[in-house]
Amino acid sequence: MVLMSEVWGPNTSPHTEYKIKAPGDRMDQKFAFERTEEEFSSSGTTCAAWLYKPLGVARAPIIVMAHGFAAERCFGLPDFAERFAAQGWAVLVFDYRTFGDSEGTPRNDVNPFKHGDDWDAAIASARGLPGIDSAKIVLWGTSFSGGHVTCAAARHDDITAIIAQVPFTGMPADAPRPPLLSMLRLLMHMLLDRTKTAITGRPHYIPAIARPGSFAAMNTEESFDGYMALVPAEKSFANQVPAKIFGMMADYNPTAVADQVNCPALVIAAVDDSLIAVEQVAAMADRMPRGIFKTLDCNHFAPYRGEMFEKNIALQIEFLKGVLD
Repeated sequence: MVLMSEVWGPNTSPHTEYKIKAPGDRMDQKFAFERTEEEFSSSGTTCAAWLYKPLGVARAPIIVMAHGFAAERCFGLPDFAERFAAQGWAVLVFDYRTFGDSEGTPRNDVNPFKHGDDWDAAIASARGLPGIDSAKIVLWGTSFSGGHVTCAAARHDDITAIIAQVPFTGMPADAPRPPLLSMLRLLMHMLLDRTKTAITGRPHYIPAIARPGSFAAMNTEESFDGYMALVPAEKSFANQVPAKIFGMMADYNPTAVADQVNCPALVIAAVDDSLIAVEQVAAMADRMPRGIFKTLDCNHFAPYRGEMFEKNIALQIEFLKGVLD
């Protein structure tokens, strides 16, 4: 049985929310924990974060987490954070600039290079939190942010470990070219975005997700329903990203720096992933000196929920016990 209560700290404003959970009835839950609202600055913009902190742990290791393409921290990440916190590890879950509860405009600005700056700021913030063991920092990313944590670990040689779940690996050189009509449509949207942004400062958006046959950044069979299953029922989802992201993704290649990730790295691929081929993920993991490659028998969006989540989280907890305990 899980208990939840909300209390107010003695020196906090009414906007500082504390949620405390006691350990549940699962064998792997050992610690009660609290969740508090935090924030940090990235390039002068305030990013919102949740800090999950196990109670009774003097200096807790910390896992820094953020979501994938156009997603927010509330899209399924609390399930992972709660399970980690119940093990006695702190977790900092943040929204990128222009997403969710973070500040910044234009909204929904998917930009891997700005996201990288946000990761650097989040890591610095995590190091300075009270009651945290700053020598034990793990980076956790999924999908697009699986690429981000790979790049961040290549930049920071003192990261303890990373987990890259169904990670973006970069655009493969041998990827099949889309049909000519689709390519022309894509180029038109990218040109319109650059032109509109230059004139008005506001981007031209395209849908982030759509069903097969409709134009979007992700429109495979699993994309729309799988993505929307992660969005909380009470949350409105702005299904839009700047069209220029396609040009940026061509220049963004986490696999190229994977050989610079010297910490232990758990890399998890989905065998039936329609967005990121399992072979690409295996190749990226193989370049990591201490990479551990695992597969889940599912599609890209299944690892967040249900039975596949349980298999996934068990893999991750086993890995983290080896590097943190």
